[in-house]
Amino acid sequence: MISILPATGSAKVKSVLSGDTVVLLGRAAAGGGKAPEVTFTFERVTAPRMASKANNNVDDPEAFPSREWLRNLCVGKTVYFETRKQGATAGDRVYGLLFMPDPSDKTKKINLSVESVRRGFCIPKVLGGGDADIDAADESAGYESALQVAYKEAVSNQAGVHSGRPLVRKLMNAGDEFEAMTLVEKSKRICTGGTVKCVIEYVFDGSRFRCLVTDPDLESQGLIYGSFTLILAGVSCPRVGNPRLNPPTPSEPFAEAARDFVELRLLQRELEVTLHGCDKSGVCLVGTVHHPRGNISAEILKNGLGRISDWTVRMMSPGDVPPLRIAENAAKRATLGVFESYQPPVLTGASEFMGTVIEVTSGDTLMILPNGETYDAESKLKKISLASLRAPRAGNERTGKPDEPFSVECKERLRAMTVGKSVKVNVNYEREIPMGPNQTEKRQFGTVSTKQKADVGEVLISEGLATTQRHRDDDEKSARYDELVGAESVATAAKKGIHSTSEYKKKTVNDLTDPKKAKTYAGTLQRAGNTKAIVDYVFNGSRFKLFIPSENCYVAFALSNVRCPQPSPSAGAASRGKAKAAEPFGDASKCHSRLNVLQRQVEIVCTGVTQGGVMTGDLYVGQGAQRRDYCIELVASGLATVDQRKIDYGEAPKVLIDSQTAAQENKLGIWSIAQVKKEEPAAAKVFDKADSKIAEIQISEIRSGNHFFFRVNGDESAKVIDDSMKIFTDTNGTDAAPCEVKAGKVVAALFNDGATNSWYRAKVIEKTDKGKVRVLFIDHGNEALVSPTRQLRPLDMSLGTDQIPAVAKEGKLVFTKVRPIDSEDGIDAARMFQGMAWGKDLKARLHGEAEGQVLVTLYESDTESPSINEALVSEGLGRIGKRYEVYDVVNRMGNSDSLGKLAKDLEAAQNSARKSRKGMWVYGEIPEEDED
Repeated sequence: MISILPATGSAKVKSVLSGDTVVLLGRAAAGGGKAPEVTFTFERVTAPRMASKANNNVDDPEAFPSREWLRNLCVGKTVYFETRKQGATAGDRVYGLLFMPDPSDKTKKINLSVESVRRGFCIPKVLGGGDADIDAADESAGYESALQVAYKEAVSNQAGVHSGRPLVRKLMNAGDEFEAMTLVEKSKRICTGGTVKCVIEYVFDGSRFRCLVTDPDLESQGLIYGSFTLILAGVSCPRVGNPRLNPPTPSEPFAEAARDFVELRLLQRELEVTLHGCDKSGVCLVGTVHHPRGNISAEILKNGLGRISDWTVRMMSPGDVPPLRIAENAAKRATLGVFESYQPPVLTGASEFMGTVIEVTSGDTLMILPNGETYDAESKLKKISLASLRAPRAGNERTGKPDEPFSVECKERLRAMTVGKSVKVNVNYEREIPMGPNQTEKRQFGTVSTKQKADVGEVLISEGLATTQRHRDDDEKSARYDELVGAESVATAAKKGIHSTSEYKKKTVNDLTDPKKAKTYAGTLQRAGNTKAIVDYVFNGSRFKLFIPSENCYVAFALSNVRCPQPSPSAGAASRGKAKAAEPFGDASKCHSRLNVLQRQVEIVCTGVTQGGVMTGDLYVGQGAQRRDYCIELVASGLATVDQRKIDYGEAPKVLIDSQTAAQENKLGIWSIAQVKKEEPAAAKVFDKADSKIAEIQISEIRSGNHFFFRVNGDESAKVIDDSMKIFTDTNGTDAAPCEVKAGKVVAALFNDGATNSWYRAKVIEKTDKGKVRVLFIDHGNEALVSPTRQLRPLDMSLGTDQIPAVAKEGKLVFTKVRPIDSEDGIDAARMFQGMAWGKDLKARLHGEAEGQVLVTLYESDTESPSINEALVSEGLGRIGKRYEVYDVVNRMGNSDSLGKLAKDLEAAQNSARKSRKGMWVYGEIPEEDED
């Protein structure tokens, strides 16, 4: 504000405060600074007081018409002023006269003060016009005389405040006197064209205004003169600071420029406004302002004075949004205003590519093999998430987190549209996605289109299976974001999918991968014959997890008659220490299956079920003339071998044998490398050859039905180390001490034996990701997780294993195989072994060592009685190894007589258990994958 104006001049009227006061706007300085403003009041007249909090929001009679007449006449126009009285300090208002060209005669000017008095909107401060009240100057006398004449004319005509019923307006505020949503609903139903007439009373910033309802259509509804805050739909401008706060808040960059831009075009104009809805508070309304000269929202964006506001864009008609996107993109390219530092998104790869969808990992993420790439490793696949789309999240069984509603349906719909099909991907942006503690993954987000669908994401949203992502205003978005928002609006209106008001009922699927359930249900699937299924997961080239829609179940399924090489272990298996070494062409075989059958519809014929609950049979891919036996395809490609046992027994189909022969002759896949005879292990086991000897032992730890640790009775080392560790405990107490913790290091570890804490020798096995250390107590055979800071300390050099060897020996029942401990038969074997051996003095025939384990035949009493090995096999809880394994051990041991006799006894016991269908033989023969 400035305090001094020249005696005469011209200015533009920015706003009208009341019937006798306006705000004049000067010209901005040449450097582009803020234009000066001054409050200008008519000299020697007064207008009725406008409504405010000071007078309970009620006008003086005829105050609003007085203001409106002056507003309609001069806002935004140039006027001429004569100053009569000015304040001495900045911010004081100026008193004087305002003139405008006479509409009927442009050569003449009308005095707005006199004209306002004539119309009854103002009254002179001095009535009667006596000589004492008139200034001596002729010019002032003439002005005062004109006021008196105009006043008498107004009284005579009963104009304005002199009428019998002057208008007294009561101002109503949204949220207090009326509900904001009521105004929205009434405007759409009652107002002409669905728009409501409003005066923009105040501009908070470039996208928030205070509006006054002046639409006569709403007078009957009691909503005229309603005051509300309007949020401009589709645009978000920088916020203007508040200097009155403590401490004052500064304005955001370009906030003042945005407000000035809007004030110059909208302030105190009466315009049509389309109301779309409310914000979360239910007090502020969201709407579009219709200006006769164009779209104010687009102009704000084009000049870089604001950004598109996605949450308000969603309320707009989809057809009104493209001009806003075009304007914003133009400002970004020109780096105007708030986009002065804008940089287009930088992509690590091509912005557009073609490829084939290999797998749908979730309702919004796909694995795609680009055209021209050979799928021989997982790294060749590109993980693409659908841009600006949020699919319902799948749950996590380990953490107990359930699926979100429609997550399964969304993933299935995306699978049906894309898997196995050629797609075009337009990458829009990239994001760093958290993948765990201190781990992120750079993920590309884009639009995926197929031959039939221009945007598969839009299909998901339109069917109510997904929603559009709520982005921040400065985030990159899908190039088809507005189409996605429009599709969501249609789905919401139709109450489709996740927008439905009905309770979601999750479809329950039977999981027959559990061995007990699989065996019970196996007969049904075998009788069903040809059955359609969908491959849900590929474990290796010939083993899958299938979903059978007709039976509404998941099953584990393995191809009969063939075997594929072992692929590389998954990251999860490797971290748990359960990984098997990869075999040649194992990964190639798995990739082939992922490429050809993963998430595709196939046809299966079940012929059996394994002890582990895996269905076996044949699998067919394709339809009609393209239908093919997948077993033959794998064997013919050299990615699988025919089960040798099936060939030996004459059970393998001739077509499979012929396909394998052709692959061998052409040296395809597996056959391109030198083959190892089946009778010999791929990697010869290391044996320590020694004559077998008889010893009396005690079991100190049982790991499974054939794996254990033992101590030899009478071993002097045992007594020495036990006594030494007691002395070590008495000397050092139970306090830990810093020590080197690395795999293979022998340290002292604290263990509670049920009576007290004592130190024992232990070998460090590994460090866990939770800060614990897994150790093996080498004198007893048990393992434990200990804290390195509270349960470990260095071991005296005199107690090292080079001075006193480990007392506990690791043993294994020779020739005797049992199920894993996590299976039912494995637990039964371990319990039987415990019942026969634990806490007893046993006779043991020690045959030698293999891979660090002592091969043992155990007896409860004397060596002439049946062995514990034989007892386990006779109950069907153990079985003898394969013939080449038995021969290999016999040939490598020093004294093979006892081993030869044991092998015969075990074979006889196994035949008896098989005939009696005991234990693992309850379903007859054991398939090869269970034997491995």
